[in-house]
Amino acid sequence: MRWAWAVAALLTAAAAQADTIRWVAQDMSPHFSFIHGHAPRSVAELGRGEVDGFMRVLLPRMAGVQHAFIEASTTRYEALSRSGQTLCSTLHVRTPERLSWLYFSHLYPSLVSREIHVIVRRDAMAKIAQGPAGDGRVVLADLLKRPDLRLLLARDRAFGPQIDPLLAGHAVPRQAVRAQHSSQLLDMLRAGRMDYTLDYPAVVKDHLRRAGDPDALVALPVAEGLSTLLATVSCSRTPEGRRQIEAIDAAVRALAREPDRAAWVREWRGVKFDAVDLKRLNTYMDERARGGPRIE
Repeated sequence: MRWAWAVAALLTAAAAQADTIRWVAQDMSPHFSFIHGHAPRSVAELGRGEVDGFMRVLLPRMAGVQHAFIEASTTRYEALSRSGQTLCSTLHVRTPERLSWLYFSHLYPSLVSREIHVIVRRDAMAKIAQGPAGDGRVVLADLLKRPDLRLLLARDRAFGPQIDPLLAGHAVPRQAVRAQHSSQLLDMLRAGRMDYTLDYPAVVKDHLRRAGDPDALVALPVAEGLSTLLATVSCSRTPEGRRQIEAIDAAVRALAREPDRAAWVREWRGVKFDAVDLKRLNTYMDERARGGPRIE
């Protein structure tokens, strides 16, 4: 077990250098939720969604590291990072542009809930053409070519390596609301101010439950819908950010090596873990347990 002590020593050393990690917090239920109406003030106040739930499992395992949570839009995250301040986030996907001001690593393979869908009003579904025969998916590339359909998206929001290049080739309006405020756009969609938007089905379901209108909107899967293959973590591209992303990456590898993986998986996602997701998670964690740092 000498190797285990060596790994633990390296993890402790990397974490100790990280001091306090300031995490970007955005109310993006059900992925990351402000349980008490404000950003978490401690790890204990994190929610139990996909993202904040994983943080509840991971962060206490970072020995010697303190954690603070700062409510910040994507625009503020970028501005602070470019000014030399250091923040980290589990809420931002990797894009080529963000590599100029962020370091990235990854946490786990994306779950089914990460698949982007086209969101439409139920009474307007007939406007949306279905995808190729048999697959039941909408082809976003085809929708974007239709002048009769208006798409509206949140400012600063990225959707991953398949969708972002498609959007860049079209004059898609961006609403001046912060990217985490999906509820504002979904309210606008319900009111008929556009024909469709893009979001996660779980976000839409949660929004409609809160609005008391569970059948108003429909989420249609799209051919290009998987936003990213891996859930990412990022830190400002500063010397401190480099130390912090190294500590986070080391903590993920240590988590992957824990002998009772099933215990922390239950702590994270409970008993309702999709069988396909679980297989992909175990394959990924086996690889992470054997491999070295993955930072770019």
